[in-house]
Amino acid sequence: MKKILVLGATGSIGKSGLDIIKHHPDKFCLVGMSAHKNAETLLKISKEFGCKNLCLTSNNVPHFDGISLYGAEGLKELIESSDCDIVLNGIAGAAGLEPSILALENNKNLALANKETIVMAGLLIKKLAQKNKSLILPVDSEHSAIFSLVQKYGVESLDSIILTASGGPFRNTPKNELEFVTLADTLKHPTWNMGQKITIDSATLANKGLEVIEACRLFDVSASKVHVVVHPQSLVHSLIRTKDGMLYAQISEPDMKHPIIQAFSWPDFLSNKLKLFDLTANIEMSFQKPRFDDFKMLPLAYEAAEKSGCYTIAYNAANEVAVEAFIKNQIKFLDIPHLTQDVLSKDWTAEPAGFNEVFDADKEARFVAKSILSKF
Repeated sequence: MKKILVLGATGSIGKSGLDIIKHHPDKFCLVGMSAHKNAETLLKISKEFGCKNLCLTSNNVPHFDGISLYGAEGLKELIESSDCDIVLNGIAGAAGLEPSILALENNKNLALANKETIVMAGLLIKKLAQKNKSLILPVDSEHSAIFSLVQKYGVESLDSIILTASGGPFRNTPKNELEFVTLADTLKHPTWNMGQKITIDSATLANKGLEVIEACRLFDVSASKVHVVVHPQSLVHSLIRTKDGMLYAQISEPDMKHPIIQAFSWPDFLSNKLKLFDLTANIEMSFQKPRFDDFKMLPLAYEAAEKSGCYTIAYNAANEVAVEAFIKNQIKFLDIPHLTQDVLSKDWTAEPAGFNEVFDADKEARFVAKSILSKF
């Protein structure tokens, strides 16, 4: 029986993780949960699972009966005090880095859906995991696929990585129309049901850019060895090419429960009731090159990944500031890459020696981004 702590329990990743726990009570049990502000849902889940170890991470919420932990200190206590085998980190954005650090510092295995952890501090996080003999188990569908394939065929056999992208809602939208797309248009993802931030990132291809950086850092490959192909059906979750030229893929229905159950059960393969992909169902699978010239967030990510220093931290921070501004109708869709590019034009060559320097660089990049934003 593996004991699971779920961070971001009311979000899409958290809910999928809870569903896995619910349907495999002989394999997994829930020992704690966090949410940001959604106390009502957190308490409802708590009652269903009989789990009383709860935290609201926001500092701007009233206290509720049944929830004893609040804010950053409350989250720290939740992670440190929970007797768990695995921490599922489903917290969105840069806010997910600190919980990842705490999980690894407390010798927990980390089921990682928060890609910003690796984008911002990949080398430091991997060193921390190695020091404390903890595992980092990727929960992004793409990196979960790569992880499985590399484990199967061996890192010494790896030539390159191919990440698949749905292409988002504007895959076929002409460039001259992108200037006029709205927030409502942007949130209409054709394949995945996700949170607001990641859905916008999918539309700009920033999400795929973050995944390129994550793949470079997780699997110790250069950006030139990570390729992106648009695959609208989202059935092939990623591929690897081995040194003999062969391609190997992981294929399944587009359901985040697949990578989550893989992380929970690793290194075993757990029989489950998730929908199987039917090869005889006459479903088309198509692949095409991404539109690098029209969706600038992807080439900007490659540029950041190729550089050392704090460029990937600046990329992520600038994007988060820009996305928030887009949600608030302060900028247009195409201003997101423009703002990000302006931030990356600054000098971010200083290499972070530790996590404090990572947080300092993130703070500085946000300051620069907001200063640029004020001129839009």
